Amino acid sequence: MEKYLAELNDAQRAPVLQVEGPLMVIAGAGSGKTRVLTYRIAYIMSKGVDAFNILALTFTNKAAREMKGRIASIVGNSEAKNLWMGTFHSVFAKILRFEADKLGYPSNFTIYDTQDSQRLINAIIKEKGLDKDVYKYKQIQSRISSFKNSLITVRAYFNNPELIEADAMAKRPRMGDIYQEYCDRCFKAGAMDFDDLLLKTNELLTRFPEVLQKYQNRFRYILVDEYQDTNHSQYLIVRALSDKFQNICVVGDDAQSIYAFRGANINNIMNYQKDYDNVQVYRLEQNYRSTKNIVEAANSVIEKNKTRLDKVVWTANDDGGKIKVHRSLTDAEEGRFVASNIFETEMNLQLGHGNFAVLYRTNSQSRAIEDALRKRDIPYRIYGGLSFYQRKEIKDILSYLRLVLNPKDEEALVRIINFPARGIGQTTVDKLTVVANHYKRSIFEVMENLDRIDLKINSGTRRKLDDFVTMIKSFQIMNENSDAFTLSEHVAKKSGILQLFKKDGTPEGIARMENVEELLNGIKDFVEGQQEVADATGALSEFLEDIALATDLDKDTGDDDRVAMMTIHLAKGLEFPYVYIVGMEEDLFPSAMSMNTRSELEEERRLFYVALTRAEKQAYLTFAESRYRWGKLVDSEPSRFIEEIEDKYVEHLTPPMRSGYRYKPMLDADIFGEVDKSKFRQNKPVAGTPPSHHNPSEEKLRKLRKLKPDIANPVGNNDTNIADELGVGTKVEHTRFGRGEVLKLEGVGNDRKAEIRFQNGEVKKLLLRFAKLDVLN
Repeated sequence: MEKYLAELNDAQRAPVLQVEGPLMVIAGAGSGKTRVLTYRIAYIMSKGVDAFNILALTFTNKAAREMKGRIASIVGNSEAKNLWMGTFHSVFAKILRFEADKLGYPSNFTIYDTQDSQRLINAIIKEKGLDKDVYKYKQIQSRISSFKNSLITVRAYFNNPELIEADAMAKRPRMGDIYQEYCDRCFKAGAMDFDDLLLKTNELLTRFPEVLQKYQNRFRYILVDEYQDTNHSQYLIVRALSDKFQNICVVGDDAQSIYAFRGANINNIMNYQKDYDNVQVYRLEQNYRSTKNIVEAANSVIEKNKTRLDKVVWTANDDGGKIKVHRSLTDAEEGRFVASNIFETEMNLQLGHGNFAVLYRTNSQSRAIEDALRKRDIPYRIYGGLSFYQRKEIKDILSYLRLVLNPKDEEALVRIINFPARGIGQTTVDKLTVVANHYKRSIFEVMENLDRIDLKINSGTRRKLDDFVTMIKSFQIMNENSDAFTLSEHVAKKSGILQLFKKDGTPEGIARMENVEELLNGIKDFVEGQQEVADATGALSEFLEDIALATDLDKDTGDDDRVAMMTIHLAKGLEFPYVYIVGMEEDLFPSAMSMNTRSELEEERRLFYVALTRAEKQAYLTFAESRYRWGKLVDSEPSRFIEEIEDKYVEHLTPPMRSGYRYKPMLDADIFGEVDKSKFRQNKPVAGTPPSHHNPSEEKLRKLRKLKPDIANPVGNNDTNIADELGVGTKVEHTRFGRGEVLKLEGVGNDRKAEIRFQNGEVKKLLLRFAKLDVLN
């Protein structure tokens, strides 16, 4: 037996040893599917099959590189290089370059990325004189992309009355014309877009039988990774190439099919046995990654799906800890719990930051977590996107706010002077910059004095510059008497940024809306938190100072020992010892936009399964009872996925919310029962009778009358003894700032204050009637 085969268990070895015929490997999470694929290729080559006759298709370049590296270590680097291995798009682009002349393209055709496509579509819309508010170029590009992935060519579009009618109903009757022009222009430019790499390969194999036969004979052995993620176009190519010899091996997990939103079709793996004769099915059911509690908890959830293949994932690993569930009052408190728990686990077990991952359903959720990690000085890295405060839409709004505080901030001014578009072009900005440099003044000062400077601009442009100055000055006046949230919400609306994103119906536009909402939520939370800081006002300047450090940890220092933060979609294929899945709430996860049909809900459940099975040792599920939505506190309820985990695998770190209740009343409902006043009239006490002889009902009524709010004592820290427990040197813990030590006490009564130095070095002066403090010693 080959030495490397000894590294496989029996279930893994069986599909490796089957060289001929169609087979499907159903691989559970953490079951070693990459190893099976790799060793199968090596084994096929050891049986005398030429590397040039093997095709391996993956979904990421990273996976292809890892597999090729492992194969090279077994068969040698020179032979491994001969394999046709890579992503669908890279392999098909290679084929298209060889055969491009048959489709009328040069072999060195250009590949347009999304931005190239969008720019071309935008130009076509302008040239045709169409309304850009109706024909939004990003939406048009997205629709053309979906056409191509569904194999709807221009000809197929014009032969489909239903599609034409759908676009007419959407007030886009010229959609077909734009599609036609776009394809013509790409062809004229000798360019294919990303979706053409699949569409044109299908065209090539369909229109030219000799080409299909050529590649069928070349690729005698085909292997496909993550088969559950293939779309219809990819499926047809694989089916065509494998049809002659049918030596095809697909590996996948129906429970991890989470990309329907970008065209993946779970039916490809569900119906695989119908596509080929005598398919051998192998199951990799032993999970090597996670503890028993994690594996069995994940199983108990995914079995609720009706659309699934039979398999029972198990593990020989230790039981491990139960799935820990934590309930917070707000999303900010949720972030503080995650940061504190990571900090304590690191300290107790002497672990590096890289052992931890925080997973969320949408990118906008990262803000509260980022803020909490920064407060604890825990380094982190955002994967698949910029840090929250580095995202364009966030920087745009922050630039407005920076300009309100400091109109000389030219970087902020240049960034947003024409965003959203207000007709102030680059030529005008260049003129302003030249004049400002000549007079050694800021651009804003030049704009304030346009009537005294000959800028050589027309009256229309002058009016637009004046309007911009007036808008910024109005924000400055409002800033004098408003807190940071009130001003920021006003700026987001009046600047036109919110309206711009509301009009944009693309997934990107929705994500930007969510991010702006999350920024405002963060500012609202900050302002409320500032109430308890003695000398704070919750002003804009305080907020901008607070987030000034937000970008410090985002600079790549080459240090990979950081907490990983990413969406669950990006986490697929990764693993971490400790995983925190945050925002486990109805309408957030499962998403409100993915609960219209059973298939959508089942995809959300598969997404949760993927999240849970990323954890090796411990998984935490956290949710908040309320979240800010556009500055308003909205009640939340726990995700149904938490309830779907069998109780024996779950440990609640906080008392679970009672089913059907989001709010626990603080008063006894009996006190509001109806009072029979006639009894009190009939049983009037005799003058001079001691109170103890009064009718009990009247005694109860007297207590009711006392149920009035105590205006003299505002709501805050109701523990009147907290001040008595504090002294210089007392160790305390604050829900937001962490642990600290009292340096000084001053004031009396409601004005009592404590000056506290916290672990991160910050010194805060807190009003004790508001401060959320716990005494530690």
